[in-house]
Amino acid sequence: MKTQVVIIGAGPSGLLLGRLLALQGIDNIIVEAKSPNYVLSRIRAGVLEQGTQMLLREAQVAERMDREGHVHEGFALSFLGRMERIDLKALTGGKTVMVYGQTEVTKDLMDARAQSGMQTIYEAEDVMPHDFYGEHPHVSFTKHGKRHTIHCDYIAGCDGFHGIARKSVPEDKITLFERVYPFGWLGVLSRTPPVSDELIYANHERGFALCSMRSAMLSRYYVQCSLDDRTEDWSDDRFWDELRSRLPTDIANRLATGPSIEKSIAPLRSFVAEPMQFGRMFLVGDAAHIVPPTGAKGLNLAASDVYTLYNILHKRYRENRTDLIARYSEICLRRIWKAERFSWWMTSILHKFTDDPFNQRIQEAELDYFTSSEAGRINIAENYVGLPYELVE
Repeated sequence: MKTQVVIIGAGPSGLLLGRLLALQGIDNIIVEAKSPNYVLSRIRAGVLEQGTQMLLREAQVAERMDREGHVHEGFALSFLGRMERIDLKALTGGKTVMVYGQTEVTKDLMDARAQSGMQTIYEAEDVMPHDFYGEHPHVSFTKHGKRHTIHCDYIAGCDGFHGIARKSVPEDKITLFERVYPFGWLGVLSRTPPVSDELIYANHERGFALCSMRSAMLSRYYVQCSLDDRTEDWSDDRFWDELRSRLPTDIANRLATGPSIEKSIAPLRSFVAEPMQFGRMFLVGDAAHIVPPTGAKGLNLAASDVYTLYNILHKRYRENRTDLIARYSEICLRRIWKAERFSWWMTSILHKFTDDPFNQRIQEAELDYFTSSEAGRINIAENYVGLPYELVE
């Protein structure tokens, strides 16, 4: 087999890159280790930045998002029993975010790829990129007991934090930066109306809480928990009681509760790999970086990588601009580290790290400081809606 770009991974970043390239006539094949149903079963948050929304529209897969997604013009920070709304639209010159589940984004991209006839190889075993530092990169895999090879011009590693793309890079060619946080998020999905029309991020002396939603009758809630906790330790009643205790009284009193339909605990980490390009192979999305979910940046950061790589490859094939290839890491990492900073900052001011009351007072002062001035609110808002994409020129 031969193609122009092999994309390893059929998550949202791989599918989005494949879709954008295909619309420009750039041939690509996606190779995925799991089944389509497994890929769709990955439950992730879905707060889409303005730039991600525009990229999905450019990819011609935004019809259902625009019809069923929920535009949010702001969100609330809760601390000291009070609520401070960050008016995203007013503070950023009209920018908003869209609440639309990552699973739905993936499904829309899968459907579009199937209709286009572009090739996706699911349940590929022992996927391995080869010779990406040379002139003849290729990807091999096993399917139905037979070994296959796809020859290509470039490889895009969109296969996540645990994927083979980054692991195949020699250790002396890559530097890893990581911070692991000493707590997790216990998340509950319930068939109940959301307690608020907008997200609520809560700082409380008992720990962080988040009120989010999937739809008008599907809510997603989180509380900070110990990494030693298990979901079995948390009955539904215990979860709802803990969530109420971390919210302002008027919000807690109107919280609609019900049986959980999904419950999970997720650890939090910040992670960046540098560089993100190795000869003719590029790392995209979670393969290169992870952010704690506090800033709603994970999928959005992957989308900005896709934007950069797509534009570089478009200019490579349409204008023969080979000079841009070497700039992929440089362009991506500028935005990545700013998003890492914001996610770290949101995590640091909203979570309980120690029992030291001094730390709690510092967090409350920080939140009060930023929400008491327009400059502080603008700072939060412009990062939350997403910093501008850097033009590829």
